[in-house]
Amino acid sequence: MDCSFLRVRIVTGLMLCALATASIAQGPHPSGGPVRIVVAYPPGGVSDSIARALAKRASSQLGVPVIVENRGGAGGVVAMESLKRAPPDGRTLVFSAISPLTLAPLFGPTGFDPDRDVTPVMSVMVTPVLVVGTRALAGDTLSAAISAAKATPGGVRWATSGVGTTGHLVLQRVQASSAVDITHVPYRGGSPQLSDALAGEFEVLSSNVGETQLQYVREGRLKALAVGAPARLDALPDVPTLAEAGFPEANLASTFGLFAPGRTPPRTVSMLNRAFNAALRDPAIQRRLHAVGNLPTGGAAADFAAQIMRERESGATPVPGARPHAP
Repeated sequence: MDCSFLRVRIVTGLMLCALATASIAQGPHPSGGPVRIVVAYPPGGVSDSIARALAKRASSQLGVPVIVENRGGAGGVVAMESLKRAPPDGRTLVFSAISPLTLAPLFGPTGFDPDRDVTPVMSVMVTPVLVVGTRALAGDTLSAAISAAKATPGGVRWATSGVGTTGHLVLQRVQASSAVDITHVPYRGGSPQLSDALAGEFEVLSSNVGETQLQYVREGRLKALAVGAPARLDALPDVPTLAEAGFPEANLASTFGLFAPGRTPPRTVSMLNRAFNAALRDPAIQRRLHAVGNLPTGGAAADFAAQIMRERESGATPVPGARPHAP
């Protein structure tokens, strides 16, 4: 055999081997670097805990580390704005409710374009809204809170995770239906609002149901008044839905999902969608979600995008008391 031909074959083989090794090291994710999930709310809430569980399981699917950081503010708008500045390489994702895309624009301008700067990747879960009373509320029913608001206009303080969130829309619709004046107290979400709820800094809180809220209700430290859900929660069988409490228009739940920067290539979106769908199917995550009344969703990116568009169109009329976001 010609020696020069043999040398060419050896060199070619070594090059192919090096390329294969590099591909294995890079993993399925095309960038080869870690994936970062920005949770749109502070630590301690249901969105934070589920995002971290998904990140741990998706890491093996993607072949790269998946890290989580929290960037709360303006009901999820701050995190969504970060996608506008992120490169569309699939390495930066946001885990958030869809309200920054569907509700927040109704309350004032946002720092991002929901169509141009954000790419839906996957719906993750539907989370009921839990309305609770604190020790500052005299009474243990939603009707008691409404009666107090009628007796003292502005005297009942109702906290939410921020302007333009589903919990805020619940407040707005209850207030409009009852023709009462209730003081809105917006938070960034997560632990701060729960700490103040326990301290009785306000009378009512509407937030996404989670393990911590349910624990405080069981301990008697918070009073469950109503839930936004199609039916009563197994964890709170004696607590009426908002529809049963007389507010069907406020009987709302939150849809959460994963989002990538705008202009992310469809191939990258599909790869991320497959990886996180597989992670969501993990039995431990499924049990964790069902235990607190959350419904795991998943599915195709196109279906998630269509759902967001439908909800945006259905909420085209600004709700009473709308005001711009704080700068």
